[in-house]
Amino acid sequence: MQNKINHPFAQRKKSHRPTLLFAVVAMLTTGAAKIAQAADVVIETNRGVIEVVLDVDRAPLTVANFLAYVAADGYKDALFHRVIPGFMVQTGGYRSDLTLLPESDELRNEADNGLTNLRGTLAMARMDAIDSATRQFFINVADNPHLDHQQESCTRREEEQRVAAAERGLLKPRTCASFGYAVFGRVVAGMDVVDDIADQDTDIQGDFLDFPVEPIFIEQIVIK
Repeated sequence: MQNKINHPFAQRKKSHRPTLLFAVVAMLTTGAAKIAQAADVVIETNRGVIEVVLDVDRAPLTVANFLAYVAADGYKDALFHRVIPGFMVQTGGYRSDLTLLPESDELRNEADNGLTNLRGTLAMARMDAIDSATRQFFINVADNPHLDHQQESCTRREEEQRVAAAERGLLKPRTCASFGYAVFGRVVAGMDVVDDIADQDTDIQGDFLDFPVEPIFIEQIVIK
């Protein structure tokens, strides 16, 4: 399991993925190319507005996946369920009652696209497996180079072996760094809103660490 403090792991209450959201699947299979031409979105939250530019050229799969959820209204009312000042704010996976939002298939990790987890960038949260991201994403509130794909990053094969060993209760030496977290956009306006979200008081809520005491959620995301 990744360090809960230093890694934006995608929290899930169950080991299996929930029912597929058919509207998202349709977007991914038939309309992704058209949708992915969009480069700007506005994230409207109950704390303010965040304007984002997406990097279609360097993260095409991740952007298409994100925009498919947006087009299907898949982020409406999604909670910011993990906020850590000086690190990141994470959202996209849960409703206000902490039930999981429907997920599409797991996404190929584009962390090796050369983009870095600098302050203000958006990246995909994931589980231990390299290609396990679906819909949860985070916004960096500081430069987080330890989340980047690096020269010594594990290959997919190496990371699969480590995960399999852990599932069998074996300790496998860590010989390489995490594959990294795929950056796919950056905030161009509203970083003060992101900082405000990160600075909110938090508590432990069931399985959730760093959970905001006052609910913070996405009202909608609009493609410009």
